[in-house]
Parts: sequence; C-alpha cells; structure tokens
Amino acid sequence: MQKPFTRTFSGNKKVVSYLSAVGFLLLAIFLGIAIGTVNVPFKEIVAVFLKLQRNNEADIMTNIVMNIRLPRVVLAGLVGASLAVAGAAFQGLLRNPLADPYTLGVSSGASVGAVVVLFFQLSLPFAGIFTLPLLSIIASFITIFLVLFFARTIEPSMKVETIILTGIIFSSFLGAVLSLMIALSGEELRQIIGWLLGSVSMRGWSYVRIILPFFIVGSLILMMNVRELNAMTFGEDRAKHLGVNVERRKLAILLAGSLLTGAAVAVSGTIGFVGLVIPHFVRMLSGPDHKHLLPLSMLVGAGFLILADLVARTIIQPAELPIGVITALIGAPAFAAILVKRRMERRG
Repeated sequence: MQKPFTRTFSGNKKVVSYLSAVGFLLLAIFLGIAIGTVNVPFKEIVAVFLKLQRNNEADIMTNIVMNIRLPRVVLAGLVGASLAVAGAAFQGLLRNPLADPYTLGVSSGASVGAVVVLFFQLSLPFAGIFTLPLLSIIASFITIFLVLFFARTIEPSMKVETIILTGIIFSSFLGAVLSLMIALSGEELRQIIGWLLGSVSMRGWSYVRIILPFFIVGSLILMMNVRELNAMTFGEDRAKHLGVNVERRKLAILLAGSLLTGAAVAVSGTIGFVGLVIPHFVRMLSGPDHKHLLPLSMLVGAGFLILADLVARTIIQPAELPIGVITALIGAPAFAAILVKRRMERRG
C-alpha cells in the first residue's frame, strides 16, 4: 500500500511538472511574439491584446503581433504539440524509445502525399485549402496500413521490432520516391525543397485553421486511450488480461498518431526529432504514466518548436534557416545524451 507521504510527493511532482511546462510554453510564446526584425516590448504586446492604444504606431504594432508573429507562433506550437504527442503515443504503444512518426514511415508517407499536391498543383473541388492536409493524412494512413500489413505478413504476431524495421524500410523507400519527384520537378523545385526542409514562415491564420481540427480530433483520441497505453507498456498479453481490446486500441492509436503527423507535415513540412526527443525528456521529469505524459509532451513540444522557430528566423537575420535544421541540431545531441544517461543508469 502506497504511503501518504509518497502519494503527496508524487502529486507535488506532477503539479511542479505541469507548472513548469505551462511556464515554459508561455515564455516561448512571449519570446516568439516579442523578438524579431522589429522587437515588440512586453507593454506593447499587452496593449495590442487589450486594444489600449489607437494611433498609427499602435496599428503597426497590431499588424506585427496579430497578423505576422502570433499566427506563426500558434502554428509552430500546434505542429510541435502534434509531433510530440504522436511520438509519445507511438513509443508507449510499441515499447521502444526509437519509435516516432519518422521511424514508422508515417512522416515520409505524409511528405509524399504533400509533395504530390505541390508537384501536380492539385486542388480538390470539395476541399479547397484542405486539399494538402487531406491528401497528406490519407497518405500517412495508407503508409501505416501498409507497414502493419507487411509486418503481419512477415510475422503474424507483429512483434515491435518487426513493425519498426518495416517502418524504416518504408521510410527509406518513400524517401527515394521523394528524391525522384524532386529530380523530375521543374518550376516547383524551390517550393518542394523549401517545404521539405520544414518551416512555419509566412503561413498565416489560414494554416492554423487547417491543422487545428485535426489536432483536436487526434489529441482527443489519444487522451481517450491513456489507460490502454499504460496497459500496453507492460506487453500486449498483459494488456489483454487487463481487458484491453489490443487490436482495436492499437489501430485507434496508430491512426490518431498518423492523423496528427499528417496534418503537421502538411502545414510545416518535414521537421524531425520533436516526436523522438520531447517524450523522452518529459518522461524523465514526470514518469511514464501516459495520463500525464501526453499533455505534458504537448505543452513542452509546443514550446520547444516555438523557440526553435525563433532561433531559425533570428540567428542569421534577415535570412531564415529551415526549422528542421534547428530541431535536428538540437535534437540529435539531446537524444544521444538521453540514451547515454539511460544506459549509465541501467549499468549503475
């Protein structure tokens, strides 16, 4: 039986984790809005939101904050939250620290769907601006179904290692397809290359409206499956004994993660390491319980990508670096450090 002191300490740790994550996100939002080619002081940001001033200078600040900085910050936050929570769910489901939307091939599939739209300049009459995310999400769904189908064909029990290896194979194949389309592209080349490197620049509120419904649906599905995710971290057999419909829940979690990844890739391009590193970092702070791991991953992932975008657009002003470059430069060493720390802890 758990002692009252232990329960209180654990509860306090969770409260501190949430306060820290929310504080980190709020700080990232403020810095993302305030810093740029034109710096906006805190009092000006407050004045813009409260509409306290009415003059030409105030109109300029309002335009900078509300039409340029804020939509970019919100979009970066939604993309970071989507990738982080999808990565946390995939890692929990497959019980593997290397699982994320990229190693499973989901991101590569979504990228192929998006590049097809850019390459052929497609626009579905019933979808309009939602053509890109819809086809990107459909491509990510097809990819995860193919990965699962081939994994089941190779090994009917669909062990975790088999699923991940199959995902890596599909990711490599789809990467070759992307390279072929780039080689065949003409005027679309610059747009496709820029999109593949990842960016939330010059997207505006329309892109926020594109990703938001998919983010809400995907996140809700994952949050409704936190108990099942916790059960499956002990193995599928144990989860079945606990009354979990493993096949149905696994499919729901994979589809929700693919939905989030497809929408994120559609609006921002390929941004790596967020879904891989952030869940590990959050797990070190708050523990493996998905009831807290998923929302905390959203908060920290959102803040991380907002700051990564801030670095990308300010480090070599007035030019911008692709945000995917920044996340890789930060994420790769961070992930290596986390793995080394985990190995040392196991040996100790």
